[in-house]
Amino acid sequence: MSKIKIFLLFFCSLMILSCQSKRLAADEGKYNYHFILTEYIDSARDRLIPVAIYQPVNLKVDNITPIIFSHGYGGNKGDDYAVDYTYLLEALAEKGYFIISIQHELKNDDLLSMEEPFKTTRMSNWKRGAENISFVLNKIKTEFPSLNFNELAVIGHSNGGDMSVLFAHQHPELIHKLISLDNRRMDLPRTSKPKVYTLRSSDYPADEAVLPSDEEKKNFGITVQFTDIKHSSMDNDANQEERKYLTSKILEYLNEK
Repeated sequence: MSKIKIFLLFFCSLMILSCQSKRLAADEGKYNYHFILTEYIDSARDRLIPVAIYQPVNLKVDNITPIIFSHGYGGNKGDDYAVDYTYLLEALAEKGYFIISIQHELKNDDLLSMEEPFKTTRMSNWKRGAENISFVLNKIKTEFPSLNFNELAVIGHSNGGDMSVLFAHQHPELIHKLISLDNRRMDLPRTSKPKVYTLRSSDYPADEAVLPSDEEKKNFGITVQFTDIKHSSMDNDANQEERKYLTSKILEYLNEK
């Protein structure tokens, strides 16, 4: 077989893998969706942004809520958006949500700083993440205008949670709900718009002022839920019981009026 044929066969295989349909039985109360891997280019920043989309098959259904998800720091492996947190994102897609999972760290990016103070040394990373979220959101609005962006939810874990929180500070008018999975560095917004929810780990405390006081929780309706789950077990390392709990709580937050 020639090298050209081998290349074409490999390319076709990648195309098949990048657009898969998940077909689920209607009597299970679940939705069909397409799993799509794509890439956006932010020419203003000369930035490639890989994105995984869980797209409901029938976009004509009213009030489909978009969710932008940001992964935790993965050491610049470059594939977190497609292979991690799948237990959660698939479960949300099966409930009819339109999921956009963004790859924030590329292999040639600077590594995340491990020197304190993190609010200074990691701010450039969070700002880049917030810019990724903003750019991708605008692309999705153009490509899928029928989605209910008034109900937009932004979810992030760990470092991706810090990016999501920063985006919420910058653009509160764009978000309906902010859900943090144990972000530890960026202060959660003290606001009732967007609605703020956070699930906390059992092993790592948040930095000072990240979490609201009891009075702030009451005044702004902020939900802070402590769990028995370790920080690093909120991704695909979660066991079945932990996956069920995290998924059920996030669905509870998304459904709350």
